[in-house]
Amino acid sequence: MNMNYKMIFIIVFLLFGLSIGTSILNYKISLESAHIQLQKKSLPLTTDNIYTEIQKHIIEPNLVASMMSQDTFLKEWLINREQNTKDIQQYLESIKNKYHMFTVFLVSQKTQSYYTSKGFIEKVNADNKANKWYYTFKDSSSSHEVNLDYNKHIDNNPIMFINHKIFDKDYHMIGVTGVGFKISYIEEMLKRFRHTYSFKVYFIDKNGELILYEKDYHNIKNIHEDKKLKENKDKIINKDGGIIKIYKNGQEHLINVKYIKELNLYLMVEAKVATFIAKVKQTFYINLLVSFLITVIVTLFILYTMKHYNKKLEYIAMHDTLTDLPNRRSFNEAFGNVIKSYNKQNKNISLLFFDIDDFKNVNDTFGHNAGDKVLKRVAQIINLHVRKTDLFARWGGEEFIISLINLSLCDAKHIAEKLRNSIEDDSILQEIVGYQITASFGLTNIRENDDVESIIKRVDKCMYQAKKDGKNQIFTF
Repeated sequence: MNMNYKMIFIIVFLLFGLSIGTSILNYKISLESAHIQLQKKSLPLTTDNIYTEIQKHIIEPNLVASMMSQDTFLKEWLINREQNTKDIQQYLESIKNKYHMFTVFLVSQKTQSYYTSKGFIEKVNADNKANKWYYTFKDSSSSHEVNLDYNKHIDNNPIMFINHKIFDKDYHMIGVTGVGFKISYIEEMLKRFRHTYSFKVYFIDKNGELILYEKDYHNIKNIHEDKKLKENKDKIINKDGGIIKIYKNGQEHLINVKYIKELNLYLMVEAKVATFIAKVKQTFYINLLVSFLITVIVTLFILYTMKHYNKKLEYIAMHDTLTDLPNRRSFNEAFGNVIKSYNKQNKNISLLFFDIDDFKNVNDTFGHNAGDKVLKRVAQIINLHVRKTDLFARWGGEEFIISLINLSLCDAKHIAEKLRNSIEDDSILQEIVGYQITASFGLTNIRENDDVESIIKRVDKCMYQAKKDGKNQIFTF
């Protein structure tokens, strides 16, 4: 037998050594491949996907704003009919509802009036901070722009505004129109890329301030607050973009920067290289584990089989095969240990012994199959009433025994009464035989100088006394 074990372990050792060597080689190759994949494919592709998704959301609103800036009704109204605010209110409301925009607006250059679908709102003023966007845009050479508004009084979510200038026939600016829509989808997109791909994605402006980012995931508001990002600000705030390598706390980070012209923001997709290497390491350990499992599967199977049969034999030796309760032998061993520790721990220990009344009639009238069902059901009822700390067993035939640990005789009698009632009132037992099944109980507690034999004799006498007194009752001594 020892020789067989030696051969098994030699084969396992050789195969496992080969597996380790192969796995280490693959691990090194995978590390290099993961780094290249991250730098050349994953980061650029993720950046492009985010850019594409943003563009997709901007296209329709931009077309709507452009169409409004070319609308002859809007131009004619600004030039000749601005005093009729009801017309412009209806127009803006129809655009808002038709294209499901958060807001649609118009600013008149002549009167400096700001209109929405609710009508006239205010006069824009160069001294008003909230109106600064208008004058900046008016003085710019661009005919349209995209900007963001974080006014909490408007909405909790950031609003993206697409603004278009309106020109008359001589190409003089007569107003600005546009649409505003919520961009809460961006934050959800950032979360998705972090959870799915382990990328940290955020947008910064030309001053390095974080503009779009996961609110609960960033501990800085400006890249100048991060020493390493600050050192590389010239590379980051660069419209040419590209991959930047930095080290934080001794760990390599790769950042792909892309300038988003439509938002005038810089998109930053940051990856902690260790995270991706960790996945490679995890794969390496999994490969080792799989290799180990494959090479020792036969050994484990043999050992498991031997252990399984030993446990099965042990279980059969200590349990009743019909009810799955512990048997008399198992109970005597465990109860003997309880008695030995009784004086040391000074616990209240009660012993309950009961016998199913007139069980012979069940077998004689309904057959042993019905008798077995009754015994199984009684075992189930016992399991419902005992605690994990209690000992219990099928003593033999229709007799059962329970040791109630750390329970006074009075409390034990209460448990016994519950058990007696449960058996008497059990509908499943009544269904098996067609009448109520009852049991007679003997109850006692451990006393000084008791041993297993003496206390079991005493509780057995109690049970027989309960039988003599009319059955279906508890006799305590």
